[in-house]
Amino acid sequence: MPSVNLRHSVRAIVLDDENRVLLCRHAIPQSAGGAVWATAGGQIEPGETPLAALRRELHEEVGLVLRTDPPHVWHQEVVGPGYAAGHDGVINDYFLVRTAKFTPRGSLSDEQLAAENIRGLKWWYLQEVASYAGVDLFSPRDLATPLTALITSRLPARPVRLGL
Repeated sequence: MPSVNLRHSVRAIVLDDENRVLLCRHAIPQSAGGAVWATAGGQIEPGETPLAALRRELHEEVGLVLRTDPPHVWHQEVVGPGYAAGHDGVINDYFLVRTAKFTPRGSLSDEQLAAENIRGLKWWYLQEVASYAGVDLFSPRDLATPLTALITSRLPARPVRLGL
């Protein structure tokens, strides 16, 4: 059986004091105008720990500096074409980051963000995610369900496994 080449990434579920979640709008180059709203984060570089990657990505994309190690709350594995260029799929490990309200502005320039296909940042209320009827997608697709559990329940004892 051939080995599967998965891109391992870390993502931050950034929740402010109003339980709004910060999402990045990723334009999908191979699609006709579609986009995916996903939490901040990205690929773990060789030699980098997951938490070091999370700290780097948050600083670069949204300008947030982590002072503590956030809890690992979700784990996602998706195998299939089109989820990460040059890979057979992705592994995303999600960490919960609670913070005060802030205006997101990372260390990357708009051009550098665009090179990573990030075309915008937005704070979303849970109800906005749950009732969204536009053409863009969320990652994970049913973001509202695990996000609801995360906001209304205690932290999971071990990371919740997510589908696409």
